Amino acid sequence: MLKSYAKDGALLAETSLHSELKRQLAQPGDSLEVPYDGFIIDIVRGDLLIEIQTRSFSSLRQKLASLLAQNKVHLVHPIPLEKWILRVGSDPGEHKKRKSPKRGRVEHLFNEMVYIPDLISHPNFSLEILLTTEEEYWQNTGAGTWRRKGWQITNRRLLSIQENRLFTCKEDYQALLPPGLPQPFTTLDLAFQAGIPRRLAQKMAYCLKVNEMIRQDGKRGRANNYLKVEG
Repeated sequence: MLKSYAKDGALLAETSLHSELKRQLAQPGDSLEVPYDGFIIDIVRGDLLIEIQTRSFSSLRQKLASLLAQNKVHLVHPIPLEKWILRVGSDPGEHKKRKSPKRGRVEHLFNEMVYIPDLISHPNFSLEILLTTEEEYWQNTGAGTWRRKGWQITNRRLLSIQENRLFTCKEDYQALLPPGLPQPFTTLDLAFQAGIPRRLAQKMAYCLKVNEMIRQDGKRGRANNYLKVEG
């Protein structure tokens, strides 16, 4: 586990994933870990501030709102398309490795964008999703969640970047609406056509509605109907 400074100046643990992404994304002439306006910026490239967020967006709202007032901010977020889980034992070299059955996809960005939905349309904001192959290290510290039965995620490591998707305008987000989607549609229609869970479809619809990329058009039973906003 590597060490870094949090955006408020406090010392925190930086995963190998964050460090490796920062190293891969940096270009000649970039400055790394730059103090700016009370925050630490991962990468500064001219007048562009680049923030790499490997965890939840819930803690980013205040920082992004402050930075976007006067700066262009590019947020980079990895989603593991494939993930290998390594259970690390107490004895050196005692590792058990298995492939996670869960596969990430670009629509999972809405699991995090629900924390900052109104920033999607900010003219200074852009988002880049990296679909990755990762290793996730688990250790039985007793401090993990009940779902993991005491196992705690202690590190994440980048193996490869398989694809990237850039979101700079509303059409980039609207492009995630599946082509066979009926008009109007419900979140159940969206979940079925996109092949995603209903809860994720609801988050997606919420973010698009906040940014006027879709609009409500009556109801179908208890479900809201939505229409894609053109132009």
